[in-house]
Amino acid sequence: MSRPDPVSVADLAPSEASVTDYDRAHAAKYLRLLDAAMEGASWEEACRIVLGIDPDREPERAASAHQSHLERARWLTEHGYRDLLKGS
Repeated sequence: MSRPDPVSVADLAPSEASVTDYDRAHAAKYLRLLDAAMEGASWEEACRIVLGIDPDREPERAASAHQSHLERARWLTEHGYRDLLKGS
């Protein structure tokens, strides 16, 4: 399985009240994070596989990136999904 390019993932997901270009570009990653959380995967494993950030080498960056991207994914399922669907 190929690993995502860690450069393509921001340290923090957007926090705007509307869907951004970043959200659209990373929608698959958001879905994969939600799946990992539902399956009970550790945040470290999800971060490593989905976001391409090694929590052993960059623990603070990994934790904040995972948390913000998972929060953004959840926000999209509750609020931003309509805008996301309109853009597809």
